[in-house]
Parts: sequence; C-alpha cells; structure tokens
Amino acid sequence: YLDIQFDLSHVMFICTANVKSNIPRPLLDRMEIIDLPGYILEEKVAIAERYLIKRQIEAHGLKPSQLRFSKGVLPKIINGWTAEAGVRNLERSIGRICRKVASKVASNDIKKETISQAKLQSYLGKRKVFKESLGRRPPVGTVVGLAWTPVGGEILRIETTRMPGAGRFQITGQLGDVMKESVEIAISYIRHNHDKYGIDPEIFKREDLHIHFPAGAVPKDGPSAGVTITTAIISLLSGKKGIRPAAKLAMTGEMTLSGAVLPVGGIREKVLAAQYAGVQTVILPDQNRRDVEEIPRHIIKGLKFVFAKNYETVYDVALCNGTGQKPKKKKPAAKKKATKR
Repeated sequence: YLDIQFDLSHVMFICTANVKSNIPRPLLDRMEIIDLPGYILEEKVAIAERYLIKRQIEAHGLKPSQLRFSKGVLPKIINGWTAEAGVRNLERSIGRICRKVASKVASNDIKKETISQAKLQSYLGKRKVFKESLGRRPPVGTVVGLAWTPVGGEILRIETTRMPGAGRFQITGQLGDVMKESVEIAISYIRHNHDKYGIDPEIFKREDLHIHFPAGAVPKDGPSAGVTITTAIISLLSGKKGIRPAAKLAMTGEMTLSGAVLPVGGIREKVLAAQYAGVQTVILPDQNRRDVEEIPRHIIKGLKFVFAKNYETVYDVALCNGTGQKPKKKKPAAKKKATKR
C-alpha cells in the first residue's frame, strides 16, 4: 500500500515479465495476463533490416553507404551471438559492429565496410551461443523432446540407461518438482502396461534405471515432457536389447496414468526449434492442433505433424515406425555358394 493521499482505484498498472512462474501467486491472481510470443528468426531479421541497422548507423555517425551487411549475416548473428525472445542483444551486436567500423573510418583505415560471415568473429568475438542439432538417429533409450524457454524453443534430449540393482530409479539434470512427477507417472504407467510393450516386469525388481536430462546447469521444469520420458524408458526396456527410436523425430506432451496425452504450451516456439534442428516429424497433443494452425505455413513447410490423443499413437510412430507392431530384426542375408566352372 502507498501511504499517499491519492485515489488509485481507477489506475491501471502495466507490468512485464519474461517468466510467469516467478510471479507470486497472490499477485498473479489479481492480474490479467496477456501472453506475447517472442519473435521468430524471420521477424528478427526484418526488424533489424528495417529499423535497427538504420538507427545504429545514424547513432554512430556513419552514412548508409559506409556499412552494409551481406545476405545471411543477420541470421548468423541471431543464432550465434544472441539468445533472447526480443531483439535487445541483436541491436547491441549491431551497435558493436558500427562502433568498430566508425573507428576505422575515422582513422582513415577504410572508407566503407561490408560485413560478411567470415568477418563476424573479428567484430563480435568468438561465438557465444551454440544450439544443439538433431544429429544422427538416437540410440536405444534416448528420445528427443521439445522444450519452451524464456528465449525461445529448444530440443531436449532425454537419456536413459539400466544396470543391475534393486528396482530403484535415479534422475539427474536439475529438474523441478513438476518434471520429477512426470518421471514417476511414466514409470507407473509402464509398469502397469508392461505386457503391452513387451517389457519383463522382473526388470523393476532386479535392475536400476537412470534417467538423465543433459545440460545439467540449466534448470528444467514444466508439464510437457511426459510422453518423451515414457518413450525413452520403453525404448530402453522393450525386449532384450530395446527398440531404437525413429530418426528425425521430436515430441512434446504431458501424460496421465491412463495414457491420455494432455495439451501443453509454447507450441509455436517448440515447432520452430524442431524446424531449425532438422526434425521431420513432430508428435503433439491432439488438443494443440489449433496452435499449429496459427503458425505461418511457410515457416513449418516440410514438417509432418502427428496429433496424439493417447500414448498408443506416440508409441506407434516413435518406436514402431507407424506400423503398430514391434520392429522385427532383419535376418542376415544368406551367402551364395560359389559354383565351380
């Protein structure tokens, strides 16, 4: 309360925040929330070309003819030197380039400069941001999920392994309480449906499981990794040697104990992260169809979407290649007998 003699009953306060979960619950209940998604790569490039470059060139005493950026340089700056939902650090990076060019022009070292990708390191220093790429087909027990962060979407690998033990499970990766509960739900669901997925129930008595979320220094929480965790554990435990997940596949969605797939947030950012990482197939909750429809078609061109109401759909696509049956081992080809002539 403010101890001043003013009537604030008709005053509207506008607050901004990057992460809604950090706002105290009593305050959040008294606020009307308007979610504003972060800019995508194409939007950041357009903002830089139309406004930021012109503003920084003028602020540093340069003429437009004295500095230009080659094609492909701005996306390189965005992906390699900034990690944000907005364009604040992008403008700082452009300003840093302008200062160095202005210094060279003032000392008569150059008359004009064209910034190419090869020159970025000399102007901005070593690359600061490295986003994980999809790489090759994941091994048994490893599944690629999609995560939302305050600076955009990310792909999130979930790794599992097994070892002799007494039925315990270990979780590593600096997880919040919600994600730890997702692990417990996944294990309970799998134990209840072990016959359906070809899992020996004795495994949960004589072996220990280790579930790891890489990038341990980065806090992870939120109800969106249930289907990914479940798929990783089933991949590890099915049969004698497990089932290898499908290639170029990523997924997101929460699960219930009965196997229902629940909707999640941040679909726009997650789908874009999948596109940039080279994913070809994305599994999403069925109730998130409308979120995909709001994403511009040209941005998600080439992506195949699978919408799941229950976990059986996820299992079919991720581990059975859409056949509904467990993968069969290929028999080695018989060697041809040499014929004498």
